[in-house]
Amino acid sequence: MTDYTREVKDAAARLNIRPEAVQTYLDAGFGARADGVERCFHTTIKPIGSACNLDCAYCYYLSKEELLNQKKNQRIKDEILERFIVEYIAAQDVEEIIFTWHGGEPTLMGLSFFQKVVELQKKHIPVGRRISNDLQTNGTLLDANWCAFLADNDFLVGLSLDGPRELHDFYRPTKRGAPSFDKVFAAARLLKQFGIPFSTLTTVNRKNARHPLDVYRFLRDEVGTHYMQFIPCVEPRQFERLAPDHLPESQLVNAESPRARPGHPMSVVTDWSVDPDDWGEFLSQVFDEWRAHDQGRIKINLFETMFAQLKGKPAMICTSSPICGKNIALENDGRVYSCDHFVYPEYQIGKLGDSSLAEMVFSLKQLEFGLNKHNSLPSECRSCAYLKLCWGECPRTRILRTREGEGNLSYLCGGWKLFYSHVLPQVLRSFAPRPELISPQSIVRKTANAV
Repeated sequence: MTDYTREVKDAAARLNIRPEAVQTYLDAGFGARADGVERCFHTTIKPIGSACNLDCAYCYYLSKEELLNQKKNQRIKDEILERFIVEYIAAQDVEEIIFTWHGGEPTLMGLSFFQKVVELQKKHIPVGRRISNDLQTNGTLLDANWCAFLADNDFLVGLSLDGPRELHDFYRPTKRGAPSFDKVFAAARLLKQFGIPFSTLTTVNRKNARHPLDVYRFLRDEVGTHYMQFIPCVEPRQFERLAPDHLPESQLVNAESPRARPGHPMSVVTDWSVDPDDWGEFLSQVFDEWRAHDQGRIKINLFETMFAQLKGKPAMICTSSPICGKNIALENDGRVYSCDHFVYPEYQIGKLGDSSLAEMVFSLKQLEFGLNKHNSLPSECRSCAYLKLCWGECPRTRILRTREGEGNLSYLCGGWKLFYSHVLPQVLRSFAPRPELISPQSIVRKTANAV
């Protein structure tokens, strides 16, 4: 019988899992893997930090310049870049290693930077492994040279586009206040011209949420994308300096409060955050249009993951998963954070050079962060009919109280209920779903990446 340390035993009791699972996870950080354990995680890489050539009103990252003191030396150094590539590959056991380049605006690094990235990846990738690159961009700097490189090196591109001109430009001006739509739309045409696979990433905010079919039909008919991602814009007041779970007590209200709506003078969220009811209605109308005309032809992240879950498969995106923590963020100075949406000092899990990337990811701090999504669910969520689809949503949106006064209720709860109550009756007639509760304990034990 294994004798575990007091730290491991205390962590197991606190996290409601077996000591064996905790030890297995920690051992993976040092390269010792139990039978059946396969290390795999994802990193959102910020090579230029929060620097961007746009000034989007709702951006959750521009404020990191002040919070993380990024005004000087914003570009990632060559030695940090190479160290990361080496350690990122070494810390995983899967065949495909996925690099996601993000910002700010990563194309501000220039084309030569990404040429160097590809060279370093080829230099360090072992035989039998392969690398994929994703680039999330506002598209304004893409030209023929960029697209030729992206096509030649099989990059997948995520293009930020919030709908037709008047909806896109409402919150997405340049630093000088000029519209950005024309350059972004031109980028979409270039990507199609060069045969580069791309998805559109649409931030559903207070403005465009009220025009769901205008947004969807524009993306489908005029942009011609076959992959759509819809991301709800939810930012609590004081998000620039306070992580969602560090909000002051006075800012926590229940879902029925008028303050739990954007536009209220004392709202708990910013004016540009999507209204929960508008979010539910947006998804419902888009779903009806998609199901009637485009299912099987166009993929939408939120719908694809819902169908997977109803078939008893794991969620395809972290926000719909029972636990999280497998998508870390790397800043330009080498600091590593628990999640792209939790880049706050409290959630720094290490720095390249101080310890290995594997040790940071497979650490007790990150394990606790990942399991906290499940362990902190309020009673109202645990008894909800939609729990196995929603899992309490992303922890960053859990800024409300339940009717009983418990915290950690998602700001979007009402919107998700509206959507699920609308679509599930028609969906469930099509096949026999098999939603099963996924035990966080079994996931941690079987795969050390699933926190």
